[in-house]
Amino acid sequence: MGQFDPAATLIRINQVMALTGIGRATVYKLMSQPESGFPQAVKLTDSNARGAPVAWVLAEILNWTRARIAARDRVAA
Repeated sequence: MGQFDPAATLIRINQVMALTGIGRATVYKLMSQPESGFPQAVKLTDSNARGAPVAWVLAEILNWTRARIAARDRVAA
């Protein structure tokens, strides 16, 4: 087993919600708004059916969270 690599680690919706503090509906709303910069999901199967399994890249979620913190700090400064 190699080193842990957040750029190659996929997380599911419950982990995304726990890391960001936002709800499921807001996750999908942000994904539909390109200006939000919220990471897009990775399809886990070839299915296009509603409810097909998806995941997010951990590093992308962490980077988005850091960007939100940095934006807050710029406003506060």
